Amino acid sequence: MAKAPKFTLSFAPEAVGHLKAIERKHHGLIRDTIERQLCRTPHVETRNRKPLEPPTPWGAVWELRFGPANRFRVFYEFDAASHTVGILAVGVKEGSRLCVGGEEIDL
Repeated sequence: MAKAPKFTLSFAPEAVGHLKAIERKHHGLIRDTIERQLCRTPHVETRNRKPLEPPTPWGAVWELRFGPANRFRVFYEFDAASHTVGILAVGVKEGSRLCVGGEEIDL
């Protein structure tokens, strides 16, 4: 069976800024999980990867949850025709609060 074509990842400048608000010790986990989960099948819904309705304030239509107690969130979009995944926002969920770039966000 052939492998799914690999998607190219691109980070929006805002998403890079969001990462700076997260403790550096978590950056490796975030980077590795994004590569493992979104390079091959970003369009396949799983327990921790879901389409969003309505889109987020950043225009993301998908969410990836991971990490201890699913505390990290990556909001993204993908283009199947060009095999690209755009990472639009990265945040931390604690209880009922979602913080993106150090600011609490209401979704």
